[in-house]
Amino acid sequence: MRIFSVTALLLACTLLITLPSPSAPSPSPSPSPTQACHSLTFRDNQAYATCNDLLRLNSYLYWNYYPANQTADIAFRKPETSTSNWIAWALNPGGQMMAGPQALVAYQDSDGNMVAYATPVSGTPTMKPGNLSFGVSNLRAEYSGGEMIIYATLQQDSTLLSTNHVWQEGPVRGGSPRMHDLSEDNMLSFGTLNFASGTVTSPSSTGGGINSKALLKNVHGILNAIGWGILMPIGAILARCLKVFKSVRLFNSVHPAWYDLHRACQIIAFFLVSPDGESVSALIRKPNPNHKYRIYWTIYHHSLGYAIIILSIFQGFKIMNGHNYWKRTYAGIIIALGAVAMLLEIFTWLVVIRRKKFEATNTQEIGANGGHEVNDASTNV
Repeated sequence: MRIFSVTALLLACTLLITLPSPSAPSPSPSPSPTQACHSLTFRDNQAYATCNDLLRLNSYLYWNYYPANQTADIAFRKPETSTSNWIAWALNPGGQMMAGPQALVAYQDSDGNMVAYATPVSGTPTMKPGNLSFGVSNLRAEYSGGEMIIYATLQQDSTLLSTNHVWQEGPVRGGSPRMHDLSEDNMLSFGTLNFASGTVTSPSSTGGGINSKALLKNVHGILNAIGWGILMPIGAILARCLKVFKSVRLFNSVHPAWYDLHRACQIIAFFLVSPDGESVSALIRKPNPNHKYRIYWTIYHHSLGYAIIILSIFQGFKIMNGHNYWKRTYAGIIIALGAVAMLLEIFTWLVVIRRKKFEATNTQEIGANGGHEVNDASTNV
């Protein structure tokens, strides 16, 4: 019987801050008056000595810095924002980008009330309220005319006068913020600022090194998704459903076709996630079929393989929590693979049942002929 080939589909497969000051504002040098932030006003007629057009996510940052008590009144402004989105602005003394920022988050709840709170983002981001490494007061947010604004007063020290800052936006679902997109604007929405001098920089003006890091991180994630999430399940399906065709060979191989296809998928998957290939040796060094320990290796091999596939799928969905595009894409791939596996499973059982009936018929014919005549029909179903 002809065997249907299975084609492996490879799909290429990184936040989140107005006590009245006893001293008068000490205006900082402002950026060029041509910036759009200078033309925007606030409903309460609040005035800020310094403002800057942030180059990513169409955002603006305003502040007054008071050197006498080391505080700063800030306003983070995000036009073109819907009520189903959250916005955030953060200081990150520990480094650039999204690792470890001290963030201020705002969004509109289901009752139409604005929610604003502080959250330290370290380890696995939870976006839950918490205390920051510096003081925050007068924290509030407003939404009007498609524009969301976060207001706050920051208690600073020498380490925060000139530091890194990041800003972000993402969807709100189930009453809480979810994962933001991984577009270029989202990945590059960070920079440095000096509250005293009014100097603000961004990746576009500091070079492309961060671009390269983001690219490498994305490539790493894509390769892992292809290896663990696609090739491993395909390899398991091939081994499970094509094993009945033990006599079929590829390229004059001494092994059955299912074995070569299965091993090729698993080895490629391991090389994608572990380029040194050290883990591949575990696949190659196995006992001979008649070895007394072969049964234990088989149990280990099957258990580990299925565990890796299940864990990679669940962990992948956990990492992509709230990130709809990738979640839907990968879910579609898994559903497609599951459908193929089910069809092949049915096809395999039909082959097995037909083969058993065929063998039973041959046995009866041989018995009826006294064992002297052998049916010449091929058993390679």
